[in-house]
Amino acid sequence: MNVGTPVMEERELVAAVLARRAGAFERLVRDYERLCWHVIQRMVRHPEDTRELCQEALLRVHQCLHQYRHESPLKSWIAQVAYSVAKRHLERRRIPLAEPALGEDGLAMAFDVADEADVERDRGEAEVGEHLQRSIEALPPLQRTVLMLYHLEEVPIGEIARITGLAEGTIKSHLFRSRQRLRETLERGGVTSA
Repeated sequence: MNVGTPVMEERELVAAVLARRAGAFERLVRDYERLCWHVIQRMVRHPEDTRELCQEALLRVHQCLHQYRHESPLKSWIAQVAYSVAKRHLERRRIPLAEPALGEDGLAMAFDVADEADVERDRGEAEVGEHLQRSIEALPPLQRTVLMLYHLEEVPIGEIARITGLAEGTIKSHLFRSRQRLRETLERGGVTSA
């Protein structure tokens, strides 16, 4: 995916797709299908459903691209479409998006990436990586998705709020709880962060 696509290139790509220029939509798909896959896979965790929902999301992007107003990066708009498709899928299946809030007493200490690097060196990258991946997959769909968008796709909190339709404070709370839960899971598994 073209993560740092300049605004002019985005505008030109959108204009080319809307003008139905040969290869334009294929380029858009090439640039953003990985993002769609990540958002949807983190939410639904089923390869067949993910494949179908990615196709549905990209079809919706094609059908609704005329509604894109360049108010946010194209990446965020497409992630919002993918999120919406996955959310509807989970709602139809009556799968909860998030755990009930246990206590919204604000943000305490954030998960320290440097600590994660120390843990990986001390315990072995492969073992920690596997344990971390299992722990991430055990998170509720919304928390997995917010964590992935923030840390893997490097989407700012404000854009994640726009994608999900949640308040920035709620996104921060989900990030905090996800990190806290991951830290606890790693510590229970014998992997310490200090």
